[in-house]
Amino acid sequence: MISAENIKAHIESSLPCEYVQVAGDDGRHFEALIVSAQFIGKNTVQQHQLVYKSLGDKMKQEIHALSMKTMTPEQWAQKS
Repeated sequence: MISAENIKAHIESSLPCEYVQVAGDDGRHFEALIVSAQFIGKNTVQQHQLVYKSLGDKMKQEIHALSMKTMTPEQWAQKS
């Protein structure tokens, strides 16, 4: 069964990120906050597609649901 830490590691290894937080305790449903400069100039769908791509087959096989919030570093700085 995949863990939140495992998902976090996959995202970080495939997508340059300033910050990644993944939570979920049932092994199938997860929530993520991802901050990456790769999201600059992309709409939300395109940002989420980058995250899905970073997870590859795990999205099809091990992760049932991933709710995510994606932000650029500028958006993250404004939030803080």
